[in-house]
Amino acid sequence: RDFCLSRGLGDVYKRQNDRIVIEAYDDPKVVGVSCFVSRARTGGVSGTVGLAEDTADASIACRQVGDTLSFKGKLPQQEDVFSERQSILFKRLHIVRFVDPVRNTLVYLTYSDKLIDGSPKNGVTAVPVPRSNPIPVK
Repeated sequence: RDFCLSRGLGDVYKRQNDRIVIEAYDDPKVVGVSCFVSRARTGGVSGTVGLAEDTADASIACRQVGDTLSFKGKLPQQEDVFSERQSILFKRLHIVRFVDPVRNTLVYLTYSDKLIDGSPKNGVTAVPVPRSNPIPVK
């Protein structure tokens, strides 16, 4: 995996075995940015072995967590920086980074690639970068 994953950052228990988990991901090409994603996880035996279908809902918040931001080379305008299978039925969680060069901002989108009720569930967040540190774009 390109993203550094911190499992067990936090669990909020909703029901007996089901919970909402919070996970942290560090952007592999932007040193000093971390994304925090919350999503539902089904517990019990079926959830443990991957047979249960978790909902596609996810929330994301990305922030500058270092004193400064640095880039590991030029960034593509759009890049799928993390993807994880969420179920045996091929549903995946994606985190995509977009570069907005006009505003010198990094925009992160999270979505599930399985359609639920006709539209993909998604969330978006932005990390402004100081103009004194222009984002290198391919």
